[in-house]
Amino acid sequence: MTFLACDCQQPAQCRIQKCTTDFVSLTSHLNSAIDGFDSEFCKALRAYAGCTQRTSKACRGNLVYHSAVLGISDLMSQRNCSKDGPTSSTNPEVTHDPCNYHSHTGAREHRGGDQTPPNYLFCGLFGDPHLRTFKDHFQTCKVEGAWPLIDNNYLSVQVTNVPVVSGSSATATNKITIIFKAHRECTDQKVYQAVTDDLPAAFVDGSTSGGDGDTKSLRIVERESGRYVEMHARYIGTTVFVRQLGRYLTLAIRMPEDLAMSYEESQDLQLCVNGCPLGERIDDGQGQVSAILGHTLPRTSLTQAWPGYTLETANAQCHEKMPVKDIYFQSCVFDLLTTGDANFTAAAHSALEDVEALHPRKERWHIFPSSSRGTPRGGSRLSVSLGLTCLILIVFL
Repeated sequence: MTFLACDCQQPAQCRIQKCTTDFVSLTSHLNSAIDGFDSEFCKALRAYAGCTQRTSKACRGNLVYHSAVLGISDLMSQRNCSKDGPTSSTNPEVTHDPCNYHSHTGAREHRGGDQTPPNYLFCGLFGDPHLRTFKDHFQTCKVEGAWPLIDNNYLSVQVTNVPVVSGSSATATNKITIIFKAHRECTDQKVYQAVTDDLPAAFVDGSTSGGDGDTKSLRIVERESGRYVEMHARYIGTTVFVRQLGRYLTLAIRMPEDLAMSYEESQDLQLCVNGCPLGERIDDGQGQVSAILGHTLPRTSLTQAWPGYTLETANAQCHEKMPVKDIYFQSCVFDLLTTGDANFTAAAHSALEDVEALHPRKERWHIFPSSSRGTPRGGSRLSVSLGLTCLILIVFL
């Protein structure tokens, strides 16, 4: 029997799904609020583009492949990524950087440990004052004087609240003290303090960063002189926003859950963790400012709760900035009626912007008071990267 030699080759397999899987793996842990996001995202995009080029012949005519190529191009334009530059390794030997929280969480995954990305928590304080806790509970409190928002093994945040108008329980924040605790080789202890009309772009020792080397593990970024600063603590994966609006200060923070919940039993008085004490709350325990408006203020829009604003005019002013009538809108109305200070409109609006920048769960950005005693429900205004989402869906469906 004679065998004929065959110089045949099996057709190369289109590997677009592998390219997309690698891209998702490289970007799933990235946080857009953290310094350096754009650089790392662009590296991953360039690696994705290179992978698609290497499999282009095998994927000719493949709809998923061509959709991916278009999606990459769109994302590179949106992020202003150059086509030339460093790329992310799709099979990296993960190095442990003790001063980069994301690096050592990634190293645990690479070693086969916990495969889930770190869970982040958000806390915010603004206005009269309104508190959003790490558990997404929304409360309006008195808390006059100095109170700890956070006091764990890595970070302490204390606020001081003063009366806004005489004869009212309304208070607002005029001082914020933040202590970044010393952390091995990453940073010495750094203290930041802001008071009304003095929102510095430096720590109290005059420095603007902590840690050695070109990539600082802790740094302050001034976004608006005397009005808005950000603090990025890379070594604990934490971001803090501090603003001044009118005469008062606001604060927003995003922190990994495992660090936020790392504290001793004696440190349990933390407003971000457990909320305001019952005796300090001026809402109904569910964050329902609407209930307060209904019960303590006249229902008629013709009667003024405070000189300058009626319920009707307060609603109109807040609606200009916040078209979604969620708890932030209602807080705005409440503050205008109880203080008469128009700056509280900007405070509520900025607080919602900070939520959108830092809160890890977009479906929870808006909180609407429930009609019952249940948990406030999340809103529906989602902002997603549609191109990437559709692209991933196409590949995996």
